[in-house]
Amino acid sequence: MLCYRTVPFAIGKLTIMEKNGKIVRIKLNRPPETAIHAVEKETSLIAEAVSQLSAYFEGRLKTFDLPLDMSGTPFRMKTWEALKTIPYGETRSYGDIARQIGQPKACRAVGMANHNNPVAIVVPCHRVIGSDGSLTGYGGGLPIKRQLLDLEKRYSS
Repeated sequence: MLCYRTVPFAIGKLTIMEKNGKIVRIKLNRPPETAIHAVEKETSLIAEAVSQLSAYFEGRLKTFDLPLDMSGTPFRMKTWEALKTIPYGETRSYGDIARQIGQPKACRAVGMANHNNPVAIVVPCHRVIGSDGSLTGYGGGLPIKRQLLDLEKRYSS
């Protein structure tokens, strides 16, 4: 069964979705996807995700520990795994991630994988920036990306 809960945070509402004991989606300011069997319900895992996200936004948590079920192409899966290696408070360019996964010319494809990241914040696509250091693309909007990076910068020392 697919369960979800929408929770307000300082950056906006996050919809957290769980299926079969794993987090499958965390989306910012988006209504939950309609699914035949989606139920608005706070499970113990969703409550744990809310707790960890709250701690993150308060600067008390730098690494998430949640079971995830992310499905995508092999390229997207490699990209998302690479995103999880970016340390709290640091950034990497799309080119850095492309090189890390062994496809140095796939910067744009890395950008599309970022765009399709189903588990925002926990899989930190907000830590990926342009090669010149500029903020580029974020599903939640660049002001929220800036907020997340500023939050991590403030608490990383």
